[in-house]
Amino acid sequence: MKTIRLTMAQALLKFLDQQYIAVDGEETKFVRGVMGIFGHGNVTGLGEALEREAGELIFLQGKNEQGMVHAATAYAKQKNRKQIFACTTSIGPGALNMITGAATATVNRIPVLLLPGDNFATRQPDPVLQQLEVPSDYSISANDPFKSVSKFWDRIVRPEQLMSSLLQAMRVLTDPADTGAVTLALPQDVQAEAYDYPTDFFIKRVHRLDRRPPAPQAIERAVQLIVGKKKPLLIAGGGVHYSEATKELLAFAEAFGIPVAETQAGKSAVPWNHPLSVGGVGTTGTLAANRLAAEADLIIGVGTRYSDFTTASKSAFRNENATFLNLNVSSFDSIKMQGEFVTADAREALVALQASLSSEGYRAGYAEDEIQKHKAEWDAEVDRLYALESPEGFTQTQALGIVNRSVGAKGVIVAAAGSLPGDLHRVWRTTEPKTYHMEYGFSCMGYEVSGAFGVALAEPEREVYALLGDGSYLMLHSELVTAIQEGVKLTVVLFDNHGFQCIHNLQRGHGSDSFGNEFRFRSKESGQLNGGYMPIDFAAHARSLGAAAYTARNAAELEQALLQAKAEPGPVLVEIKVLPGTNTDGYESWWNVGVPEVSTDDKVLKAHAEMKTKIQAARPY
Repeated sequence: MKTIRLTMAQALLKFLDQQYIAVDGEETKFVRGVMGIFGHGNVTGLGEALEREAGELIFLQGKNEQGMVHAATAYAKQKNRKQIFACTTSIGPGALNMITGAATATVNRIPVLLLPGDNFATRQPDPVLQQLEVPSDYSISANDPFKSVSKFWDRIVRPEQLMSSLLQAMRVLTDPADTGAVTLALPQDVQAEAYDYPTDFFIKRVHRLDRRPPAPQAIERAVQLIVGKKKPLLIAGGGVHYSEATKELLAFAEAFGIPVAETQAGKSAVPWNHPLSVGGVGTTGTLAANRLAAEADLIIGVGTRYSDFTTASKSAFRNENATFLNLNVSSFDSIKMQGEFVTADAREALVALQASLSSEGYRAGYAEDEIQKHKAEWDAEVDRLYALESPEGFTQTQALGIVNRSVGAKGVIVAAAGSLPGDLHRVWRTTEPKTYHMEYGFSCMGYEVSGAFGVALAEPEREVYALLGDGSYLMLHSELVTAIQEGVKLTVVLFDNHGFQCIHNLQRGHGSDSFGNEFRFRSKESGQLNGGYMPIDFAAHARSLGAAAYTARNAAELEQALLQAKAEPGPVLVEIKVLPGTNTDGYESWWNVGVPEVSTDDKVLKAHAEMKTKIQAARPY
């Protein structure tokens, strides 16, 4: 057997450089490169290997460990999980900073490979700088918390362990049903240790993602269920995009006259102006989708994990005869809502189900103009919101309408947290798939700028926009500097509404008063954070980093700023001063949050009573 002597770090990169993925006969190089921030725990091991033995892998310098994981996650998401970046950090705080990013990837079922440095395996220089010491268990390091947020975790304490571990890592990273964050903890001494690795370990490997076909019996059961229903509703989840099944989904809907609603991850699966497209469903859903969901006698979920926002905390489906049919490649998700299921690739399942159902001559039983009436009413409401003006200031929904028109059909928006996901799910109009990139599995504040950088790396030919509030920007904007460094164009559209207004609205909507959610000065009189708003100049901050920046306080200024942003060659920030509280809300939806059963305020007690009534009316499973 031929061997080659390499350090563990060199062998790791050599292996990753030879990994490919094949879907429908099309091969893609699976690992594009490594994002990293160096410290003493990885600079002389993996860092030296990247400097001299990286092969075709590119290296990108991150500015925040969490931020670069978000960027890698967004990249893989936009690539439909066909290509990834790995991320490396030093030990201790550098490693721990990646945990939020790891959880975000895992919750969203997105592959990302994490390579944090770890304590010395020999324990000879003990304790080393940044080492976490647990007296009751000396095997624990700062990397052990990754176990709870990773789909696969391992610590490589001998260089030869790398081989079996990498094969398992690739199994998870390329598995559409079981993917997420993969963490390989790399002790800093073992990274630099050499071993005689078999040369055939580094041959080109093609991981073939054979689409999982549906079982004939499952299709038969699904057909029997559907033919007995008159008002089915399709819900498109993120799996529709990952399976590249948007055309098949629309063909299925058209064949049987079934309206299509979308989750946050599924949005843009169907064009907003298609007669059967009724928009977002659930807590942040449209009036059209929520009314159809309330009346539906069958919910056909395609590639959705049924989050509480999709189901409006299991209150959206009010027809007592409603049942569920779930098409999902993951059995973990396909059994949810106690429904019938077809565990298969979404595209394969839709094609097979359409063929079998067509032979039954099935057609949904909606009245001739029933769906259109709901849709027309909602389209008019969006038009109203896009034109909504206030004498007190610039409304958020009017600003969104202007941004929507400026972005156009091919531009990609990235968002994650605050009031914007609700507004975007309801009113943002998409006509092409993969133009709506929402991280709403974890709703992680700070994903937006990093995610936009990742999307721009994945699709450099598109215009990419990060839509976020001032709260998210303050939490994490560091990868804007990386975009400037790499010459990657993206536009940050920052809605400055003076704080965490989404949670401020939630707080006041459940009986509490305004407390701790706005960016105000502390009042000398009251001692509380209820003084004047803090005058933060975000455009000036962006300019100080090296980005171009513009500020808009009204519709005319915003239209001009967006035109100027398009003309900029590099990253740009557009700051929009919007009136707090002018986001969308309601539309016959609900969200279950804990409201105190005991309080000194009658408003809270009333909100608790209302919440209890709605909980009793929701589905118990």
